[in-house]
Amino acid sequence: MKFGDIQWAQHDGAPPAVLMTAAPRGESGVSLLRTRFAKAAYFNGTAHQHLIFLQLSPRQRLNCRMGGRGLVHEPSYGALAICPAGIDCSVESEADMDTLLLTVDPRRLTLAAAEADVPQGRLTERLSGYDAELLAIVRRLVAETRADYPNGPLFWSEINDAFMSRLVDTHMSSPTRPSRGIIGAPTLQRIRDYVTAHLAEPIEVAELAGLAGRSPFHFTRAFARSVGMTPHRYVVHLRLQAAVARIREGRTRLADIAADTGFSDQSHLSRWIRRVHGVAPSDIGL
Repeated sequence: MKFGDIQWAQHDGAPPAVLMTAAPRGESGVSLLRTRFAKAAYFNGTAHQHLIFLQLSPRQRLNCRMGGRGLVHEPSYGALAICPAGIDCSVESEADMDTLLLTVDPRRLTLAAAEADVPQGRLTERLSGYDAELLAIVRRLVAETRADYPNGPLFWSEINDAFMSRLVDTHMSSPTRPSRGIIGAPTLQRIRDYVTAHLAEPIEVAELAGLAGRSPFHFTRAFARSVGMTPHRYVVHLRLQAAVARIREGRTRLADIAADTGFSDQSHLSRWIRRVHGVAPSDIGL
């Protein structure tokens, strides 16, 4: 699992033991890595993904640094640290350490924030903290992984959505002043409502740009910064949400669902389901 320019080692200089990994098929945006460092732990680097650390060891002394700030402390089981993408961080310990690392794709978190009406939200650096609700969600992700996803291919996505929502609600800060290069929450809501009302029809970028009062060129750039994906990809995202909901109801033929949600045909819809969810349409209702 590669997530940045990272160096890590235990007491003997070897990498830590990897106890579990989870990188589900599709585009969930979240991966899990559980590691155990023997006798000492060293972690240092800058990641291109957001990093969420959860301590699974008993209380122990840690020397932590993040973005120029330092903290020497003795966190206990379940303690939390958050390092946003692009921020340098390091952790050192002189004892065994068991940790769970979650990597989060910044684009997927940007999308989650935009859909929660928090455009421009920034993940907050946190050297130490505790979030019982986030820990409970992560435990569900771990349990689902260990059992090889017994609750069906979309259950991980549902827990993943809850994880992203918790990060947005509790660990993201809103800017004090809106940026001119960002699409605001009211405009994003107008765009969502428009796309949802016209799913079965062709939707052009110029139409969405008109809702935002911008030229297509400037709108496309601002939209990608605000939502984490292009306008076209976001339209597909909303079409796919609607299609998956219809498939799970189990009352309509796939070809009809594809037509009703704006996909060119059944094969087009199937390709997007495989790309985003990593499964065939026939697996959706399982």
